Amino acid sequence: MTSERARRFPLGLEDLVREPRRPEGRPGEVRAAALAASAALNARQQPAKHAPSGAAAKPQAQTPGNAQTQAQTQAQTQTQARPQAAPQIKHHAKPQAQPKAITPPKPQAAPLPKASAKPVTHTAGPSARTAPSSTSPAKPAARASDRTGAPNVALNGALALTSERVRERMVERLRANGVADQRVLNAMSVVPRHMFVDPGLAAQAYEDAALPIGHHQTISKPSVVARMIELAAAGRALNNVLEIGTGCGYQAAVLSQVAREVYSIERIKPLSERAKTNLRPLRIPNIRLHYGDGRLGLPSAAPFDAIVIAAAGLDVPQALLEQLAIGGRLVAPVGSQDGQNQVLTLVERLGPAQWRESRLDRVFFVPLKSGVI
Repeated sequence: MTSERARRFPLGLEDLVREPRRPEGRPGEVRAAALAASAALNARQQPAKHAPSGAAAKPQAQTPGNAQTQAQTQAQTQTQARPQAAPQIKHHAKPQAQPKAITPPKPQAAPLPKASAKPVTHTAGPSARTAPSSTSPAKPAARASDRTGAPNVALNGALALTSERVRERMVERLRANGVADQRVLNAMSVVPRHMFVDPGLAAQAYEDAALPIGHHQTISKPSVVARMIELAAAGRALNNVLEIGTGCGYQAAVLSQVAREVYSIERIKPLSERAKTNLRPLRIPNIRLHYGDGRLGLPSAAPFDAIVIAAAGLDVPQALLEQLAIGGRLVAPVGSQDGQNQVLTLVERLGPAQWRESRLDRVFFVPLKSGVI
């Protein structure tokens, strides 16, 4: 009967004793308490080996399982019963500490000026490299602003090209080619031609060559510029002069050294703006730039003592002949638009309806066109 009862009731009376209540704590403490309780329960059951092996194996396998199940259940119950206490656990203190670990580079980046002032230390090297990179974007902005009010050429090239020796060589060649008016020679030596060409062509600025200025236009040879101005002046004192075809503004700058007032017209808007940019740093007070059709002239400022046309037409526009003062002189290339048979022509106004024309040198100019673009 005893063995029969042991088979039906494998747990003894001492096994039914309730375990002591475990203190609440963290999940790690609860798990440790559960393991300790299961170990104590196993030690309690080891003396009862008189029972059959099958019956003894069952309580040994079942009791730890029940104890672990109860421990896990209590742990889950305690964890669910304390949802509000979880924020109080110091798990959130670690994420707050992690940003603090990321922030030290910022204090290192803050004293960059101090580090750059100490080039002896090794840490000053990286900071000194980063400091120029933070300030380097301001340099292009400064250069862009300088271009709008500075010569259209690199400064290093300007220092080499503005020497008097280079200018004097050009003037000597002009004198050798027949230019005799000292006012014109002085003007050619004063005006810096390198400021009116592209930086890449600055080295050729004082050669006797026509150079491109964009929009299928060119800056005329120094010899042609000097020759046309000398013909227009003819040793006279010029009050007001009209130039047709401002281009980059170089010829207007030379004319400003000979005449009292210079009016210049350009039909290509970008070139008109470029001429303003090139002339602005020279601060020449007696040049008036206009954007318009050069074939129509400038009736509001007429009559003119001299008119210089820097483009070739099949003939001289009648409007320009009418705006020439009596005794005035007009110089223009006349001929085919392809430049094959262009001749530098001098027109003198002898009376209200009388002009005299003289054909002089073979030249090559861009075509004279109507309208504005």
